[in-house]
Amino acid sequence: MVEGHGAKEQVDDAMALVRSYPDECHLGWDYRSESPRADLRGFRLDHLAQDPEDAKFDAGRVYQDALEIRSDRVLPNGARFYNDHGHPEYATPECWSIFELANHDCAGQIAVLRAARAFEAKIESAVRIYKNNTDFHGASYGTHEGYLVPRDIGFERLFAGLLPMMLVRQVLAGAGCVGSPQGRFNGFQLSQRADFMVEPANAETLYRRPIFNTRDEPHAEPRQWTRLHVICGDANMIPTATARKVGLMKLAIALCEAGQSPIWRVKDPVRAFQAISRDESYEFRVELEGRSWTTAREIFESYFSACERFVELDDEMRWVIDSSRRLLDSLHSDFGQFRREVDWAAKRTILAEFVESEAMKWDDPRLPSYDLEYHNVDPEEGLHAALVEMGEVDPDPEPAELLAYLEGVNEPTRAFARSLAVSRFKPFLKGASWRTLSFNVGESPIEIDLDPDAEYPPQLAEANDVETFITQLRGIR
Repeated sequence: MVEGHGAKEQVDDAMALVRSYPDECHLGWDYRSESPRADLRGFRLDHLAQDPEDAKFDAGRVYQDALEIRSDRVLPNGARFYNDHGHPEYATPECWSIFELANHDCAGQIAVLRAARAFEAKIESAVRIYKNNTDFHGASYGTHEGYLVPRDIGFERLFAGLLPMMLVRQVLAGAGCVGSPQGRFNGFQLSQRADFMVEPANAETLYRRPIFNTRDEPHAEPRQWTRLHVICGDANMIPTATARKVGLMKLAIALCEAGQSPIWRVKDPVRAFQAISRDESYEFRVELEGRSWTTAREIFESYFSACERFVELDDEMRWVIDSSRRLLDSLHSDFGQFRREVDWAAKRTILAEFVESEAMKWDDPRLPSYDLEYHNVDPEEGLHAALVEMGEVDPDPEPAELLAYLEGVNEPTRAFARSLAVSRFKPFLKGASWRTLSFNVGESPIEIDLDPDAEYPPQLAEANDVETFITQLRGIR
């Protein structure tokens, strides 16, 4: 949000903000392997639908080419920072640990805030950054998650095995929302995305949004891998909620791979998603085919029990199951503990205090402003930061720790190779993407494919010249 500016300036402001990023980075992104119109079900869309609200603001505008509009920056930790049609978007480096991912997500807040402050100094107007999923005027923007999964699992198994978890996950990972952006609900609901989900499955992301997104854009060898592109989740401010959100999906994917997914035939997935989000009784009943019912708790437990039987659990996955069970118990027995770890509950608690102290109702037009301030990433202004300072919610990582996450990666994922390319060999770096690195060395460019399941050893950092670095990368499989 830029002081004095409105929606018509949003795209230009977001582009200028990204370009204001003040720290070391590589300019540009290689889009050649990206295919947003490919569908997991085996076909390709002719075009992607555009939100008619967005179209109103785009009417009569002539944009530059996509590279100019997106203004991509590749950061020294292997992350990507760019303009996504009107909002700055930070994509973390690839992670194998859910806790490393949560820390990188928090580090992204610092990166975007740094860019905002640099942009603010240039234009001499206040700039605020909100990490959320709606502007309360009908627009939504996703907190997208990507999971690399084997191609041979296939769409049918993934859809049947993951959809129930996608429906109920908001109970433990929703960010909370006052009312409905479309005006169809006046209370407080669990998910900011629920009212924007209109179909069980499709490949769209900007309009006709699905619960299960079928975009087939693996960012890896397409015959071996697919990338599950999850767009129905909320932006979390509590880091452990981010870790749990991703961990729950990781459990469900492991069961798909093992062929042991619990099968729940939900009668109307879209309606169920929204009903869970709006259920102020916290019973979270889900209607099944055949006029029967279950609950979110029963669906959760079916996944946890199956994982304990059929999946080799590491310490992180054990934490996901144990902490989720504990939270589901405390939802009704100890809400004070529940709200320490779940964003929607923390937000609802502080908003309920405003409602009571100001004698408001939940449809009061002032409440969305308070809702939005929960997501203000400035630690001097944001309501979430205030709750952290008061000890009311789980703490964030220390700032010094997060700064280290902007400078590099701790895991031997392919992001380590991208990180070194940006921080050590940027003069030779021609292009970077999730899948490849290309260098200008000699007479013709050299392109290196980055296998996503390889380990990239610390010895890579010992390369003193780009030729040695390229040779070492070629040997990694």
